[in-house]
Amino acid sequence: QLQLVESGGGLVQPGGSLRLSCTGSGVLLDRHVVGWFRQAPGKEREAVSCLGTSGGRTNFADSVKGRFTLSRDNAKNTVYLQMDMLKPDDTAGYYCARGSTFCGASVPKRKIQYDIWGQGTQVTVTS
Repeated sequence: QLQLVESGGGLVQPGGSLRLSCTGSGVLLDRHVVGWFRQAPGKEREAVSCLGTSGGRTNFADSVKGRFTLSRDNAKNTVYLQMDMLKPDDTAGYYCARGSTFCGASVPKRKIQYDIWGQGTQVTVTS
């Protein structure tokens, strides 16, 4: 069964950090673009970032640029979303997805551009 599993969410104070993990099961993540999305209650889903395949090109939404970074551990078949300087507006469910497109000049936003989604992990930023 092809799966993506997110972990690492939690409760953190403003200015704090979290590292989210996206691990593939039956899915080799280094061969695919991996996207991260988030969705807060009552808000539209936002494409947060993407990580390309070989070469590891990254791209980020303006709302997180300079605060979030991406990395990949191929031995663990895992992609990490490092989130620093967190703000209350970052509170949301975070989802990773396997992309069937390119991580290019902007983060691919359409759901149809991704074919496997994880179940999500909740991030709550509050004092």
